[in-house]
Amino acid sequence: MKKGSITVFLALILSLLLSLVCTSIESVRMAAARTQILSSLDIGLYSLFGQYDRILLKDYDLFFLNGSGSQGKLNLSSVYDELESYMEPVLKQNSQKLSIKQGGFSGYRLATDQDGEVFFRQVVTYMKKTLGVQGIQNLVDQFQESGERVREAEETGTQSEENQSIENYDLEMDTAAQNSEAARQEEENASGEGREPELSDGTPPPQTVNPIPILKRIRNMSLLDLIVPAGTGISENTVEKSALLSGRKCQKGMGISDEVKKDGSYVSQLLFQHYLDERLGSYTEPANGSLKYQKEYLLCGKYSDRENLKSVAGRLLMVREGINAAYLMTDPAKRAQVQSLALAIASAFLVPPASVIIEAALFLCWSFGESILDLRELFHGGKVPLVKHAGNWQLALENLSDLMEGLDSERRSDESGLTYEEYLQLLLTSERKQDKLSRGMDMIEMSIRSSTGQNEFRLDHCIEAIEASVDVRANRKKTFIVKKQYSYI
Repeated sequence: MKKGSITVFLALILSLLLSLVCTSIESVRMAAARTQILSSLDIGLYSLFGQYDRILLKDYDLFFLNGSGSQGKLNLSSVYDELESYMEPVLKQNSQKLSIKQGGFSGYRLATDQDGEVFFRQVVTYMKKTLGVQGIQNLVDQFQESGERVREAEETGTQSEENQSIENYDLEMDTAAQNSEAARQEEENASGEGREPELSDGTPPPQTVNPIPILKRIRNMSLLDLIVPAGTGISENTVEKSALLSGRKCQKGMGISDEVKKDGSYVSQLLFQHYLDERLGSYTEPANGSLKYQKEYLLCGKYSDRENLKSVAGRLLMVREGINAAYLMTDPAKRAQVQSLALAIASAFLVPPASVIIEAALFLCWSFGESILDLRELFHGGKVPLVKHAGNWQLALENLSDLMEGLDSERRSDESGLTYEEYLQLLLTSERKQDKLSRGMDMIEMSIRSSTGQNEFRLDHCIEAIEASVDVRANRKKTFIVKKQYSYI
């Protein structure tokens, strides 16, 4: 009896121990299976994102996975199939009998999401790593003060044009001519014969050269004809709005909870602008693409190279007019010259009170003439100083009437000045971030199409982040649902 009771007790104990051991083994197997499944998803995502677009990396230092299919459409099913193909070799290892039951992407983020903020963030991150703290500070120092000065100069130049100095001059001269004609008629009627108009002391008016009518004709000429070097062609390339990223409805990502935060800081915008400056073409260094003057497009957003160049030239003219007019107003010697000539012209037309209006028109014409020489120098590849003084002023007032003959003999380059490209960058600092971002993506997309022949390439098909969810069956008993997110940043 005693031995039998001991045997039953041991049997019970052993069965409990065996059950515990079996449960532990199964638990370990399931844990191992889950670890293997997670590893397969990790490896699958790493391998998938290792298929980044090589052109974007080589030419633009950007990491994006091109999700376009053969028909130029975002093909997420094909991307997921590729993910599974990387997972399956890992799942087949060992003897776990793991198999994918179903799966898909629960979220993904595209380069153009959040109005391009995803693209912007990757560019800014790259530039921060490339330039470092000191490089960023140097960049800010280079553009902050000069950019503000250019903005103020452009406003001054625009205001000078809006003051209607030339229109007021025309009105005054028309009135003077009418009065003179009326006076002449009265005198002829009184004396029966005409004679030369006299000044108050009875002497004939001196032969004073009035440059304003000549400058009026020059101002009505095509600006590009005045400043672009003879024999240098202007690109006539155009692009359809619908062919641009900004001209179509872009694909949208979905489901990624970790949204990219908006970055509107001045430093980030400056870094993005500097990035585009290094990679896009312009009038001085045309790009190979649908639009050759890409930086001009950044600034103006027109759909032809000629229109963009024309708009840039107009803005540069306003900047230079503002700078030149500001100097003229502070130079006592030049102010005295203008006042003297204005009084002489007014006296010649027998309208001395109009000298103030004539003076304003002369200031505008002189600053315009100097600005034409500045722009012509820039478009010839020279440098023009941001601030004028007596030493670098080019056009003498007495030569203003002969401006067309002195377009090349009067102008000169100043090594301490800025180039055409540098003026473009200063103008861009005042542009809205969203304009620079959308237009920058337009040009990069079109450049890739032109350089690679991938006419269906689209930035809104380029994937920056994916969240994958996969159901995997283990040992035909249990199904594991695993989810993981991966992004380039």
